[in-house]
Amino acid sequence: MTRRSGLIALLTLAGCVQDIKQDRTHMALVNAGIADPTATCMAHRMAEKLSIAQLRRLQALGGPKQGWLDYLAAVRRVQDPDALEVLVSSLGLCKAGLIH
Repeated sequence: MTRRSGLIALLTLAGCVQDIKQDRTHMALVNAGIADPTATCMAHRMAEKLSIAQLRRLQALGGPKQGWLDYLAAVRRVQDPDALEVLVSSLGLCKAGLIH
């Protein structure tokens, strides 16, 4: 395999990983009670800004949730300020219509 084809394969794999992160983040948000359109908007930004380990911790948040306020309270308990910042800013930007 040439360097160029190796680079193309690596970039393709990176794109697949990003898609998987985004899809799983979306499902975790929907399962947490966040409306589908908002979850779709938030998932893209969260998948870009958070590591796989951070996303897994957020995905593992259990218990019944009735919407974004309950999910926000659960995220606070994880004690990850970066994840909390990305979650809150993503929610705000999506709700304000500044990102889609």
